[in-house]
Formats: sequence, C-alpha cells, structure tokens
Amino acid sequence: MRVVVTIQHPGHVHFFRNPIAELEARGHEVHVFARENGVAIDLLEAYDIDHEVLAGESGGLLSLAAVQATYESRLLWRAKRIDPDVITAIGGVAAAHVASVLRTKSVVFYDTEHATLITKLGYPFADVICTPSCYRDDVGPKQVTYPGYHELAYLHPDRFDPDPSVLEAVGLDDDEPFAVVRLSSWGASHDVGHGGFDDPHEIVDRFEDEGLTVLLSAEGEPPEDLESYQFSIAPDRMHDLLAYADVVLSEGATTASEAAVLGTPAVYVNPLSLGYTTELESEYGLLFEYTGEMRHVRGLERAISITEVPSDTWAQRRADLLEDRVDVTRLVVQQLETLARTPATNRSTRASTASER
Repeated sequence: MRVVVTIQHPGHVHFFRNPIAELEARGHEVHVFARENGVAIDLLEAYDIDHEVLAGESGGLLSLAAVQATYESRLLWRAKRIDPDVITAIGGVAAAHVASVLRTKSVVFYDTEHATLITKLGYPFADVICTPSCYRDDVGPKQVTYPGYHELAYLHPDRFDPDPSVLEAVGLDDDEPFAVVRLSSWGASHDVGHGGFDDPHEIVDRFEDEGLTVLLSAEGEPPEDLESYQFSIAPDRMHDLLAYADVVLSEGATTASEAAVLGTPAVYVNPLSLGYTTELESEYGLLFEYTGEMRHVRGLERAISITEVPSDTWAQRRADLLEDRVDVTRLVVQQLETLARTPATNRSTRASTASER
C-alpha cells in the first residue's frame, strides 16, 4: 500500500519513526511530509527519514492559520499525485482534511483531550481515531482505543535501549546524581492563559541542596544567570538522558510521560490534566501530577522527596506498566494496514473490530 505520514511537531517524528521503518520493511511505500516546528526537521534527518518540508514555522498563534493553510494546500497537491491508500497523523487536521477531499482513508492518533481546536477541526473528517484507553473523551464509532501511550511507540524496550555514553556528552560522571528540569514556552494554542514557574532559581537551588546536578531544558529564554545550567545535546539523544536521570521535573506532559515509561520518576506541573498523566500516577506511581493551586510549590517538594526513594522501586513499577501495555508501533502498523484493506462503506467498524482481536 501507499502511505502518507504527516509531521507537524518533533514528537510526531518519535511516534512515527518506528512504524515508518516497519511499514517499509513490510514492502509498503511511505511518503513523509513535514512542517517546520522546533527540531522536527532535525529529528527527521537524524533518523535518516526521507521527507519533504511543505511549510515553515509559525511565529505564534496569529500566523498559525496562514502556515496551516499553506501546509494543507501543498499536502493536497502532493497527495493527489501519490494517490495514497491511507493518510495518517497525530492530531490529524491536515491529514484528515486532505484525505476527505481525495476520498481516501485517514487514521488519526491523539492523546490530548484539552486541545479542542485540533479535535474540532480534525476529528469530523477522520475515518479512524486511535486513542489510548485512558483518553477521557468518547469520540463515537470512529474511535479505537488501545492499552498504551504514545511514548510506547518509541520507548518500549523492544524499540529503545538507552545509551549510557549520553552522560559523558553532557559532562556528567557515571555515578553523578542529576535532575532534568523541563520548562515550557507556553505558546501552544491550548496553553493560552496558563504559565509556569515564577522563579526557576528556586528549583535549581533546592536540587543542588540535595546534592543533584541540574540539567535545564527551557523552550523559552531562561534567566541569564541560569544559562550555564542549560545543556546541549542532539535532539535524538534526549531520551537516553531521561532514562538515566534520577528525577524529572517538567511543565510539559510529553517529557514527564517519556520519563515515566522509561522508569524515571517524573513530576508534572501544569494546570492541564490529561488522561495518560493521571493514569501513570494512579496505576503505576511513575508520574506525579500537580495541576491545582500551589502546584509549583507542591510539585517541587514532591520532586525533592523522590530522590530519597530506592531506585529499584521505579524499575519494578515500570515492569508492571510494561506487562499491561502494548508496543504501540505494532498497533500503528496494524491500524494502517487494516484500514487500507477495508472497503470505504464500513471501514471504521472493521478497523475497530480488528483492534479488539
């Protein structure tokens, strides 16, 4: 079959890179189209994924609509020439729109309930919407649920083995305890009206008082006197670093959940709760979510207390998680192959049935 994969965020590269390789190994023709966003293009190049860039990076929410329109129109032109059997994406606004115009099939993967603009624009046009079983919204008959998380498409042990040489790359000794702190830019459409830590200095001071080295990753510009805490590393090596950290404190849900599925305890500080962050806390105790008042104070206190818990605790909790959850790459490939073979008149129902089998 011919598959079109669309990429509009660095996380999409991680999610699809193993399915792309698997699809190609199974003899399918895969075409990847991308929009510049953060390090998305750098990641595609790092993983040697053949791709075409269709639009540049937006300068903010005001320019996003224009960039999206450019991206969709160019994607429509390219896809029309390819005549794909199925188009897939995360969120899937452009993918679902283009597939609808071309009367081909689309599979959308998503896990972010509060991104309502994306779901309102994309879901009505998609044929199949795949969500983790912890996803809180009922999408209707198009929805296929599965026991997993997006992060298990690329961090499942069958797909990822952390490289300890990353420690030397960031200037750490093998036995040096350290914390990764991820601060968000708060510029996404679903971040409007929210904010992060008022004073990152307090985070650094508290961790250093506990004997941990602090590695700071900030989407925006950190205070000048904290620039020395920012680390530089190839974007495809970030997960190696998360795997060896003693604790991760993150305002971003993706970084926190990546750490959690790797067996690194994570504290997620953000007013927006998600189904998967809640489940990673309630079912496995690998992520600790703070969304209410005083969340930054309470989250930092939990991050400090985590450093006193024996490390084998987290390894056992990760083992429990992996026993319950699937390799999401296999799920992605199966959904695409199933939908491509399914007649258009009843394809959503059949895709759901195949997933249950």
